[in-house]
Amino acid sequence: MKLLMIYIDEFRYKTSVKNLESAPRIDEEKVIEDALLGFIHAEPEDEENPSSIETKLVKNLKWAARKNETDTVVLHSFAHLAETKADPEFTKRLLDNAESRLKNAGYVTHQTPFGYFLDLDLKAPGRSLSRLFKEIK
Repeated sequence: MKLLMIYIDEFRYKTSVKNLESAPRIDEEKVIEDALLGFIHAEPEDEENPSSIETKLVKNLKWAARKNETDTVVLHSFAHLAETKADPEFTKRLLDNAESRLKNAGYVTHQTPFGYFLDLDLKAPGRSLSRLFKEIK
């Protein structure tokens, strides 16, 4: 798994193009403030040990959220951080499970619409630990 985390003062998205046939039709526009935004790229080898990958994903997101003094986390499937990608159903299940675990730990969570290209607009401060990359194995 590849995980790019960016602390954002403000994040706006709008559904643009549906790129996964099985995704439900969604027309959504949202603004989220003071949050950690996780760009998550699941890879085929992640499917071999899903519970370990999920645990490591959640731990990294919680750590980065604490370092940026926020209790809000945005999960965004972003299949552009590596050449291979996991099955879409696996990735969606991983995001849903991570979101549930974060909520159970007291975090406010958001998940961008899965299976869509989105128009994105973000405002992110330039400070230490506001942009982090992690390869999770």
